[in-house]
Amino acid sequence: MQLQDILYSQGFGTRRVCAGLIQQGFVAVCPSGATQFSLVLDAAANIPEAGLRFQVQGGLWRYCTKAYLVLNKPAGTECSQKPSTYPSIYTLLPAPLRQRPSKSAVAGVQAVGRLDQDTTGMLLLSDDGQFLHRMTSPKKHVPKVYQVTTKHAIDADQIRLLIDGVVLDDDSAPVRAAACVQTGERSIDLTLTEGKYHQVKRMVAAAGNRVEALHRSQIGHMRLPSDLKPGQWRWLEDEELALLR
Repeated sequence: MQLQDILYSQGFGTRRVCAGLIQQGFVAVCPSGATQFSLVLDAAANIPEAGLRFQVQGGLWRYCTKAYLVLNKPAGTECSQKPSTYPSIYTLLPAPLRQRPSKSAVAGVQAVGRLDQDTTGMLLLSDDGQFLHRMTSPKKHVPKVYQVTTKHAIDADQIRLLIDGVVLDDDSAPVRAAACVQTGERSIDLTLTEGKYHQVKRMVAAAGNRVEALHRSQIGHMRLPSDLKPGQWRWLEDEELALLR
């Protein structure tokens, strides 16, 4: 693939912008099997993309046909490209990840579902439409674990209600937790396999309590990496993608 097309596919701007970066000496490449980066000034140079690492203005990147990320969402952020009140989670990502070209109307990586502005924890992001659908579809029953801190002490009746099912105001069918484990006097780990609007908060309220803090700790078989601080992101490793799939 021509180097300008590689940069374009990775979100570094239009082909003309990418060609300019190359011609100005801002791009170095390290193909698969190589040990050192080499400056390339020819935008039309053919570079094998498989296993390619490259530098753009000193920043290190690796070529990925599709992007798969994990982010530790901090409180006070919105999972929206056009936030209404709080900063967008997308501002935590470098521009190329937000600008990756796509056949859909919106380019760049997209969050797998949404978390409320005051909810923290694990978010997955990708530009792979099939992956996004698989992780969010109610038919796939992908479990998501939430660490819930409540205003009042949890009792056995509340846990029973959350597991047996509570009725929310917009649906006559009971909504059930896949699992509910008490971890403290005012804390539970709640596992859900669907994603209704404000579901955890509304379920806990329907059970007779109130959510004071909410943190998502796990999606599918993958837990939020313990070394990922709030506001930080990283690429998913192959083993982690295997866990999610």
